[in-house]
Amino acid sequence: MKAKIIRIGNSQGIRLPKSILEECDFDQQVDLEVKGRSLVIRPVRHNREGWEEAFASMASNHDDTLLDSDMGSSRWDETEWRW
Repeated sequence: MKAKIIRIGNSQGIRLPKSILEECDFDQQVDLEVKGRSLVIRPVRHNREGWEEAFASMASNHDDTLLDSDMGSSRWDETEWRW
Protein backbone atom coordinates (compact mmCIF):
# COMPACT_ATOMS: atom_id res chain seq x y z
CA MET A 1 0.00 0.00 0.00
CA LYS A 2 1.27 3.47 -0.82
CA ALA A 3 0.57 6.60 1.22
CA LYS A 4 1.25 10.26 0.54
CA ILE A 5 3.27 12.41 2.89
CA ILE A 6 1.06 15.34 3.94
CA ARG A 7 1.64 18.61 5.78
CA ILE A 8 0.40 18.64 9.40
CA GLY A 9 1.06 22.09 10.84
CA ASN A 10 4.82 22.70 10.64
CA SER A 11 5.45 18.95 10.39
CA GLN A 12 4.69 16.21 7.90
CA GLY A 13 2.99 12.89 8.34
CA ILE A 14 1.05 10.08 6.76
CA ARG A 15 -2.55 9.03 7.25
CA LEU A 16 -3.09 5.43 8.23
CA PRO A 17 -6.37 3.74 7.29
CA LYS A 18 -8.56 2.64 10.20
CA SER A 19 -8.27 -1.00 9.11
CA ILE A 20 -4.46 -0.87 9.48
CA LEU A 21 -4.71 0.83 12.90
CA GLU A 22 -7.07 -1.89 14.11
CA GLU A 23 -5.08 -4.76 12.60
CA CYS A 24 -1.85 -3.51 14.20
CA ASP A 25 -3.61 -2.78 17.53
CA PHE A 26 -2.41 0.83 17.52
CA ASP A 27 -3.88 3.03 20.24
CA GLN A 28 -3.07 6.67 21.01
CA GLN A 29 0.72 6.19 20.94
CA VAL A 30 3.15 4.10 18.90
CA ASP A 31 6.86 3.33 19.07
CA LEU A 32 8.87 4.52 16.08
CA GLU A 33 12.23 3.02 15.08
CA VAL A 34 14.43 3.80 12.11
CA LYS A 35 16.14 0.72 10.64
CA GLY A 36 18.44 1.65 7.81
CA ARG A 37 16.24 3.69 5.50
CA SER A 38 13.00 2.17 6.79
CA LEU A 39 10.57 3.29 9.48
CA VAL A 40 9.15 0.63 11.81
CA ILE A 41 5.93 1.53 13.66
CA ARG A 42 4.75 -0.76 16.45
CA PRO A 43 2.27 -0.56 19.33
CA VAL A 44 3.64 0.79 22.59
CA ARG A 45 4.52 -2.00 25.00
CA HIS A 46 3.54 -1.34 28.57
CA ASN A 47 5.81 -1.97 31.53
CA ARG A 48 5.56 -5.56 32.72
CA GLU A 49 3.49 -6.57 29.70
CA GLY A 50 3.49 -10.35 29.43
CA TRP A 51 4.90 -10.90 32.92
CA GLU A 52 1.79 -12.71 34.18
CA GLU A 53 2.03 -15.30 31.39
CA ALA A 54 5.79 -15.67 31.91
CA PHE A 55 5.37 -16.27 35.64
CA ALA A 56 2.60 -18.81 35.01
CA SER A 57 4.88 -20.61 32.56
CA MET A 58 7.72 -20.62 35.08
CA ALA A 59 5.42 -22.03 37.78
CA SER A 60 4.16 -24.82 35.51
CA ASN A 61 7.80 -25.75 34.73
CA HIS A 62 8.78 -25.57 38.44
CA ASP A 63 11.26 -22.84 37.55
CA ASP A 64 9.98 -20.30 40.08
CA THR A 65 12.12 -21.02 43.15
CA LEU A 66 14.57 -18.58 44.68
CA LEU A 67 18.16 -19.22 43.66
CA ASP A 68 19.65 -18.23 47.01
CA SER A 69 17.07 -19.77 49.36
CA ASP A 70 19.46 -22.45 50.70
CA MET A 71 22.60 -20.33 51.14
CA GLY A 72 22.27 -20.11 54.91
CA SER A 73 24.08 -17.46 56.88
CA SER A 74 27.73 -16.49 56.57
CA ARG A 75 30.26 -15.40 59.16
CA TRP A 76 29.68 -11.81 58.05
CA ASP A 77 25.94 -12.22 58.70
CA GLU A 78 26.63 -13.46 62.21
CA THR A 79 29.33 -10.97 63.25
CA GLU A 80 28.86 -7.78 61.20
CA TRP A 81 25.17 -7.44 60.44
CA ARG A 82 23.23 -5.17 62.80
CA TRP A 83 19.45 -5.18 63.03
